[in-house]
Amino acid sequence: MQDLAPTICRQRLVVEGLCPKPIDAGSIATYLSRLSAVIDMVALMEPVTHQSPLYGWAGWIHWETSGAHFYAWDEPANFFSVDVYACKPFSPRAVVELTRTWFDATEVVFKEF
Repeated sequence: MQDLAPTICRQRLVVEGLCPKPIDAGSIATYLSRLSAVIDMVALMEPVTHQSPLYGWAGWIHWETSGAHFYAWDEPANFFSVDVYACKPFSPRAVVELTRTWFDATEVVFKEF
C-alpha cells in the first residue's frame, strides 16, 4: 500500500490470544487504562465498554494520539483481540507483555503494521 502521508507517524498493532476464563467489563476498562500508562499515551476519556448478547464484550479508549479497541468472546472460546492505532511511536513488546500478563493468556499472537 502506498504511504499517502509519510510525514505523519502511524503505528498499528493487533494482539490476539486465548485465556483461561471469560473477560468482563471491569477487566477490559482497567486493562485499557493500564495500557495507556504502559505505552505513555494520554487518555482523553475513561474507557468505554459494551456487551453484545450475540458477540461478547468490546471496549475502546481514546488517546490524544489515537486509541485502542478491545474485543472479547466467551464462545466458542475465551478469545480476545486488541487493536492499537497510534500517531506516536510505542513499544509493541510492552503491549504484548502487558496483554499476556493481564489476561493470563495461554497463547498470544501479534502483528505490527
